Amino acid sequence: MLQRKIYDKLVAWKSTSNGSTALLIEGARRVGKSTVAEAFARAEYDTYLLVDFTRVTAEFKRMFLDLRTDLDEFFLYLSAYFGVQLIERRSLVIFDEVQLFPQAREFIKHLVADGRFDYVETGSLISLRTDVQDILLPSEEESVFMGPLDFEEFLWGMGEEPLAAMIRSSFEKRKGLPQELHRKASRLWREYMLVGGMPQAVVAYGSQRDMVGADKAKRAILKLYRDDIEKYGGTAAKRIKAVYDAIPGLLSKHEKKLVYTEVEEGSRARDFMTVFTWLRDAMTVNICELAEDPALGLALSADEATLKCYLSDTGLLSTMAFSGSGNVIPEVYREVLLGNAQVNEGMLAENAVAQQLVAAGHDLYFYSKASPDKAERMEVDFLVVEPYANAAMKPRVSPIEVKSGDRTVTVSLDKFKNKFGKRVGSEFVFHPRQLKVEGNRLYLPLYMAMCL
Repeated sequence: MLQRKIYDKLVAWKSTSNGSTALLIEGARRVGKSTVAEAFARAEYDTYLLVDFTRVTAEFKRMFLDLRTDLDEFFLYLSAYFGVQLIERRSLVIFDEVQLFPQAREFIKHLVADGRFDYVETGSLISLRTDVQDILLPSEEESVFMGPLDFEEFLWGMGEEPLAAMIRSSFEKRKGLPQELHRKASRLWREYMLVGGMPQAVVAYGSQRDMVGADKAKRAILKLYRDDIEKYGGTAAKRIKAVYDAIPGLLSKHEKKLVYTEVEEGSRARDFMTVFTWLRDAMTVNICELAEDPALGLALSADEATLKCYLSDTGLLSTMAFSGSGNVIPEVYREVLLGNAQVNEGMLAENAVAQQLVAAGHDLYFYSKASPDKAERMEVDFLVVEPYANAAMKPRVSPIEVKSGDRTVTVSLDKFKNKFGKRVGSEFVFHPRQLKVEGNRLYLPLYMAMCL
C-alpha cells in the first residue's frame, strides 16, 4: 500500500475519540479511501468487518434495517454474514461507500452510543449531498478529507523518502538543495505533473516508470468521473460535463478566470452555481475564488462568481489535455519530462501547486485587479494566510506566484505589496530554479510547494 498522510489522522482519531465518534473519510472516487481504511483496520485493531455497500445484497440491506432495534441480534447477524468475530472495544466496523445506503450513516448515532466497537465510513460526495436529504445526519460523526497523493506522498511511493525529508529540511532552513539533488527533485516534480496523485496511476507508473500504464489508469478514472456526471448530475449533467471538459482549455490561457460565455454562449455566473456546487461536492475540482479585499479572513471578501477552476489531480489534467487513446506516450509528455514544453508546463505547474495547497489544508483564493491604468492592473495566482516572522509570527496574507519558465518577473507581487502594505507577510514565487531569498520574498523551486 502507498504511504498516505491521512493514516496518522486515523490513528489520532482512534486515540482521542475512544469510541465517542465515528469517522467519515470523504473524497473523490478512486483516491484510496477504502484502501487506507482497511489498512488502518488491519494494523490497529484485533479484527475488523468491512461492509461494502457496492456489493451487499438487497436482502442484507433489508436485514440491516429490520435488526436496528435489537443491537445484540444486529451484531450477531453481521458477524455471521461476514464470518468475522467482533471483539468489544478491539474491533472496527467499516461502512464502505456509505452514500449508497444513507440509512447506515443515520444509524451511526445509535451504534456509537452503544459503544462496543469503532466505526469508519467512506463516501464519495458525488451523491452524499443529494441522498441524505431524508435522513438525520449523526452529530457523532467526524469527517476528514482525503485527496490524491501530494508530491511528498508521490516521492514516498517512488522510494524517495530521504529526498522528501531533505526537501523539507531545505525549505525550513531556507537553503537550496545541492545542485545534483535539485535536478533530481525537479525531474521527479515533472514526473508528478504528468502522473499525478491518483493511487492507481502512481502504482501503474511504479519503479518501471511506465507512463503508458499510468495514462491508461487515468483514462479509466476520467471515464468513471464522466459516467458519474451523467448518472448523478440530473438536469445539470450536460452543463457540468461542459465545464469539466473545458478546464484544460481555460487553464492553458494566460487569463485563467472562468469566462462563462466561453463554456456556454449567453450564460451568466448564476447559471453555473449548481454546476460548481456539484463539482465541489464531488471533489473532482479545486475552486479558487477571488478575494476582493485580501485580509486575514480571505473568505469574508470572496466573490463566488469570479473564480478559477483547477482539476483536483494534475495527472488527470495532463491526460485530458495531451493524451490520446493509444499505447504511445504523447510527444508533449516527453517534452515536459525534458523541461522543454514551457507553455504546457505552465498550466500543469499552476494546477499542481494548487493541488499541494489543498492537500496542506489551504482554501484557494487569488487576487485580480482589472484597470485601464497599467500601474493598477495585477494578477496574483494564490493567497494564503501564514505566520509572519517579522510580525512576531502573527498571521499575514502571503501572495503566491507560479512561474514555469526561466523568467521570474514579479510585477504583480510588487503592486500587491504596495497596495496592501502591512497586511502582507512573506511572499512566495515558485519557479524551476534554486531557492533564493530576497528580503521578504522567497523564490522556491516548484517541488517545495508541498512544504507551504
